[in-house]
Amino acid sequence: MGTIAAGVAKAHADNILISGYDGGTGASPQSSIRHAGIPWELGLSETHQTLVRNGLRGRVKLQTDGQLKTGRDIVIAGMLGAEEFGFGTATLIVLGCVMMRKCHENTCPMGVATQDPELRKRFAGKPEYLVNFFRFLAEETREIMASLGFRSFDDLVGHGEYLVERKSGKPKAAALDLSAILHQEEGPAYIPGGQALHHAQEQVHKIGEVLDRELIEKCFAALEQKTPTALELPVKNTDRAVGAMLSYEVSKRFGSQGLPDNFVTLDFRGSAGQSFGAFLAKGITFRLAGDANDYLGKGLSGGRIVMAPPVGSRFKTEENIITGNTALYGATSGEVYVAGVAGERFCVRNSGAVAVVEGTGDHCAEYMTGGRLIVLGRVGRNFAAGMSGGIAYVYDQAGGGDGHRASEKDGHQAGGKDGHPFEFYLNPGMVELSGLETEEDEVFVKEQIGKHVYWTGSVYAKGVLDAWETSRRRFIKVLPVEYKRALQQMKLAELDRKLYEIREREALEVRV
Repeated sequence: MGTIAAGVAKAHADNILISGYDGGTGASPQSSIRHAGIPWELGLSETHQTLVRNGLRGRVKLQTDGQLKTGRDIVIAGMLGAEEFGFGTATLIVLGCVMMRKCHENTCPMGVATQDPELRKRFAGKPEYLVNFFRFLAEETREIMASLGFRSFDDLVGHGEYLVERKSGKPKAAALDLSAILHQEEGPAYIPGGQALHHAQEQVHKIGEVLDRELIEKCFAALEQKTPTALELPVKNTDRAVGAMLSYEVSKRFGSQGLPDNFVTLDFRGSAGQSFGAFLAKGITFRLAGDANDYLGKGLSGGRIVMAPPVGSRFKTEENIITGNTALYGATSGEVYVAGVAGERFCVRNSGAVAVVEGTGDHCAEYMTGGRLIVLGRVGRNFAAGMSGGIAYVYDQAGGGDGHRASEKDGHQAGGKDGHPFEFYLNPGMVELSGLETEEDEVFVKEQIGKHVYWTGSVYAKGVLDAWETSRRRFIKVLPVEYKRALQQMKLAELDRKLYEIREREALEVRV
């Protein structure tokens, strides 16, 4: 843990939380409660000592939690290196929890962990109870500090020499060696502030130097005067979350409505860092001639992302990876067109975005709850795991015909008949397969591939369109069973509404 903590401190983390095995939700399984994790004392002392040894302790705040209940707990944690503390179980008990461990069943008899209106009436907790609890907690902490001669908590942090090992006559307890926990580390004197035992300086995040600052400055006219803007900029792999701060400025001024479509167009060239186009707002279009790292379009919020190889590239886009893992994580709306292959977990937790990609790795469409996905090529294993919403269309490149038929192999592989080599290892738990069942399906897929060709210039995707009469029979439609039922119910409700309106008009005409 100390090694990991040193790494994240060097990576400019502000806080490091050491969470002990004793804490956790009442919904935890008994196997986890009894057999997983270790005490926070072990992790906290190791982390604190490692940070002090490497001159990093002053750069971060150490936090801890895991069944902290008293001022004594706070003081001990402070002497082992903690500065901030989390309270969960104790505060819930103050508010009325009786630890029935039914938090996950929606049947909490005290009205704490439930959405049942009748059970919630039983909740008797008040804010004043928490105020009193923390007031007495602080008072007990002050009393213990005063008895030790400390005037401020910072003076106490990291001074484990004030802890004394309590001797016990029990054989097992007597065999314990606590010297490693109570060890006092000395920081390197050659590092300014390296011997600090508590948080003493702010991390230098260099937020003022990120690429988004330049984007905001150059898009000022678009933001303040609503003037369309187009820019060309280089991007490199240390430019992370490009577009997130710009999108904040858009949402701050225009809310969820955003800007008109394609109002701000930014053309990038190079290799983008992680989270390129994160939370991109409506009205912003990012076009990247190059490649990108993981988390492309994370939390996409109405914007458009277009990725394609640089002009003049001779390799086949459908056979080469252009972006990393976990793209469109939690995207809510917007469009993504990727002329190339993506890594694993493409469209994980997508809830509203439309994406076209020319191939993916394993776990594509994982936990997808909405939106639409078109994969114009191979997908890896475990496709559609936990997929509860949205629709995916996967193109069978091999073209065995009737691509929607499922083979018998393990009940997980889908492909065309006659044993053609297209492999589609599906997670069948929540979805069903078919072809392009309706005209609506066919129109949507063809239209989106046309947009993909327009935005990316993909030769491969154009070939799919040019041979559409053959191509359309090669698509496998992946649709969650419950989502299909919900769509059908919505259509029936819409028909009922229209029939009601027609009858109302007819009745009005008769009365007139």
